[in-house]
Amino acid sequence: MSDDIFAAKRRNMARVINAFALPKEELAKKIGEEVYDHVEVHEHFKVTGFAAPFCIATRLSDGARGVLLFQHHPRLYFQFQATTNKEG
Repeated sequence: MSDDIFAAKRRNMARVINAFALPKEELAKKIGEEVYDHVEVHEHFKVTGFAAPFCIATRLSDGARGVLLFQHHPRLYFQFQATTNKEG
């Protein structure tokens, strides 16, 4: 997939996520997973980069690297997907 196509898909995904942004409790109930606010995400992950609606992160509990989705307002992070088992 070309960079232009990927960037367009990423921007569209960000628009959709932010058009339907939910408060933390509602988002957690809807997706059935942990949702982190700005403070909590830094307690569980080392965030190293952003490309909305994704952020690159390392899970502190086990060193797994991957991506989190995030919405802008309220800023919430969710659905961590590991891409490697450990940092390195």
